[in-house]
Amino acid sequence: MDKLSIIAIIAQLLFGARMFSQWLLSEKQKASVTPLTFWWLSLSGSFLLFIYGYLRVDFALMLGQVLTYFIYIRNLQLQQQWKRLPKGIQLAFFLIPILIVIYGYNNGSYDIRKLLNNPEIAQWLLILGVVAQVVFTLRFVYQWLYAEKHKEATLPLGFWILSLVGGLMTLTYFIFRQDVVLILSNVLGAIIYTRNIMLYRKS
Repeated sequence: MDKLSIIAIIAQLLFGARMFSQWLLSEKQKASVTPLTFWWLSLSGSFLLFIYGYLRVDFALMLGQVLTYFIYIRNLQLQQQWKRLPKGIQLAFFLIPILIVIYGYNNGSYDIRKLLNNPEIAQWLLILGVVAQVVFTLRFVYQWLYAEKHKEATLPLGFWILSLVGGLMTLTYFIFRQDVVLILSNVLGAIIYTRNIMLYRKS
């Protein structure tokens, strides 16, 4: 197993842990709920998956993570948890994505052509991946707008519907990419998304 696979596995374990903890608590309370650990695990997993996407030269994967990274932070702020971190750690979380992008510069200019023209990814597949990540990311944009309106970091029904649609599209992308780790995580994710929709309908 190479180092890239280890990074992807750890990231998926973090994402899996957030969904598993949310699912267990929801089953216990017979309603779709959002534990605090969901946001901490989301932020940690997103950071690692962004690094994995960069090292694998996977623009679609990087795009999805950078769009949700700061939404995770905002939800921690709404739950009054972000300010509990030391200022240095807060600053590090904000700077990490920026520093990774700076690191990606080659001779003073970012190699966009390398990201958008990966010979290992067909152009139509890259487009599918980008669209899938955008749809998948919209769930957190929707959740963020909902949270700002209600001043509560929760996961509404629309979040789970967008999760299922985007998750199935993302699953298709990773099947073509033959990425076993991310295929398995997306299959498990689809099951949990469906279960949360069912819990919402019951409650």
